[in-house]
Amino acid sequence: MTTWVENPRGGRDRGARGLAWAWVEVLVRPRRFFRNGVAPGDQAPGLVFGVAVALCFVGGLFAFSPSEIPAIGVGPGLSAFLALLLVALIVAPAVLHLTAALQTALLILAVRDRAGVSETVQTVAYAAAPCALAGIPIPELRALCAVYGAVLLAVGLSVVHRTTLARAALASALPSALVFGYGFRGFGAIAHLLRQWYVI
Repeated sequence: MTTWVENPRGGRDRGARGLAWAWVEVLVRPRRFFRNGVAPGDQAPGLVFGVAVALCFVGGLFAFSPSEIPAIGVGPGLSAFLALLLVALIVAPAVLHLTAALQTALLILAVRDRAGVSETVQTVAYAAAPCALAGIPIPELRALCAVYGAVLLAVGLSVVHRTTLARAALASALPSALVFGYGFRGFGAIAHLLRQWYVI
């Protein structure tokens, strides 16, 4: 799952421009994106994309809520930098591949004729696109990012693994809950909104 193929078939463009176009396209035209932008063995762009989304999320948390910066005794600026470095090099890649492993196991139970593990890694990474904005402390925005991410994961799996949207949604329910509900704090935002609406 962690092997990068030197000569992949298809896939996404590299570099900052490729990341930006991938982010826009997966948000606006997800079916077309997952059909054309996910290629066998081409994990590198997906991994970089997932790391970039995680960095935007954590960077947003730190920028808007400085209390989120871990206190490690070297000052807030350096602490934030070290935390972001940890996210980029260890946390985000590990979470992405563990989530993809869980998603693959669930797909084995739900879909008989599936695409490869590499495609699942890419699908999970690109589905997180909305959560680049989830670090902004607006509950409505954070909840929307989480819900849209879960929808994108189901849509992406249905396209990439050539199955029905219902099967893909069922197979992606647990990974979506873990990644978008807990990881990107969607559940907390939704709970906050429900409490607010209940009081009103």
